[in-house]
Amino acid sequence: MKGAAPPAGRARIGVDLGGTKIEAILLGAKGEVLTRRRVASPRGEYEATLAAVGRLVNELETSLPGETTGDPARASVGVGIPGAISPATGLVKNANSTWLIGKPLDRDLERLLARPVRVANDANCFAVSEAVDGAGAGAHLVFGVILGTGVGGGIAIHGRPLLGANAIAGEWGHNPLPWPMAGELEGRPCYCGREGCIETFLSGPALEAEYRGKAGRPLAAAAIAQAAAGGEAIAQAVMARYEERLARGLAHVVNLLDPEVIVLGGGLSNIGRLYETVPRLWGRFVFSDRVDTRLRPPVHGDSSGVRGAAWLWPPEPDEGAP
Repeated sequence: MKGAAPPAGRARIGVDLGGTKIEAILLGAKGEVLTRRRVASPRGEYEATLAAVGRLVNELETSLPGETTGDPARASVGVGIPGAISPATGLVKNANSTWLIGKPLDRDLERLLARPVRVANDANCFAVSEAVDGAGAGAHLVFGVILGTGVGGGIAIHGRPLLGANAIAGEWGHNPLPWPMAGELEGRPCYCGREGCIETFLSGPALEAEYRGKAGRPLAAAAIAQAAAGGEAIAQAVMARYEERLARGLAHVVNLLDPEVIVLGGGLSNIGRLYETVPRLWGRFVFSDRVDTRLRPPVHGDSSGVRGAAWLWPPEPDEGAP
């Protein structure tokens, strides 16, 4: 992230640049949602992606009162991406939206929008959103988890994203599943080129594959949880195995970061039983006499990423907290 701070009281625009859709939100000075827009991502087309972001920012900005005052850049802009800006090259790396890889996205957007733009990983944006005015509000350290098609994570300290020297802080999904048990030692192939990554055990597709392998039929992740609640033995066993693995994975995070709050995001965060079962299990793996870390669902749900992008520009002292 870079750029000078915006004037106090300026509205904030957040952009969530995803692989299938681009969502933009306009927040008032105190964090209130003024308006939002969503368009399909121009998959595979970098220049078209830039243009789409530019149009969304313009549409949101023109909805502000007093647009005729002569200031065309009246809101700060933050952008969340499924990747990161490499500190070594200044180019996008590790992006699922592969057409962004190797591009100077932040600099191109700054030229297009004629203002400083802050760009961060979408999991970091999620963590920031929930730390600023969500499930982790008031906490010193919040770890934001994405459990969806993939597995990611972000770290927020006092509501600000921790990027790290390599811009990969929080990427727990591409570490090995800790304390492996029988049947896990051989690992599972991951798209990153390695085997045994947490993502291969805890993503939505991993949960669905586990069930399909035991039941012989496909079932979506949410339906597996519902079947378990209804008493289906296979679904119950698969969910219990998933929860135990999630407890191990998050215990590893607690041992490293000791966060006050862990917030779950992504599609699997809607499975309510996780918030009761996992904290009962992770104590066996946490190096402490007790675990005070709280596991919480997101307050802002699917909107956390785009809200967090807007909050990449934090409140100035004279603005106050949201």
